[in-house]
Amino acid sequence: MARKRLSKVQLGILKTVVFAVCLLPISLIILDAVNNLLGADPIQTLHFRTGDWTIRFLLITLTMTPLQRMFGSSLPIRFRRMLGLFTFFYASMHLLVWLVLDQSLNIDNMLEDVPESPYIILGLLAYSMLLALAVTSTIGMMRRMGSSWFTLHKLIYLIAVMGVVHFFWLTKLDYSEPVIYAVLLVVLLAFRWNVIKEFFVAKVKVA
Repeated sequence: MARKRLSKVQLGILKTVVFAVCLLPISLIILDAVNNLLGADPIQTLHFRTGDWTIRFLLITLTMTPLQRMFGSSLPIRFRRMLGLFTFFYASMHLLVWLVLDQSLNIDNMLEDVPESPYIILGLLAYSMLLALAVTSTIGMMRRMGSSWFTLHKLIYLIAVMGVVHFFWLTKLDYSEPVIYAVLLVVLLAFRWNVIKEFFVAKVKVA
């Protein structure tokens, strides 16, 4: 029996709902900030909350392809780009908290802080890769880049690993949350093992 496809209007409504839901985390963060509900160390709270949502959206984005294969529907893929861009948005908020609130845009402080904090270097590297994916996320860029677009966007797997490691380094006491993210990531990467293996084998051959 053929599956009934959503009409353009229905898909548009569904995308609007998903978009609104994706804005809920930042809306709640802003609301808590306005009402002074960020705790004794607001900057640290903002660091962790924006970082948490970056990883969550990253994992949700990676879940779209497994959902497509499990249910035999292209619907989840329709939301992959949106979710990926929200990953970039929350990563940008996470970076801005560090740049503006933590470092006060002071270059000297940054140059002094970065070499002593490997997790910052890792986070900046992951963000630079995520930026490249966000800039090339349009259909136009996909057409211009051809097959190299798919190669570039496989960096999402490396970004996810770097993000989880970054979170582990930041965590000092309770590792339960980063462990959960790590387990989920392992499951998602295992689902794509053949694709990842082909990507790295191709890179080795080129080298």
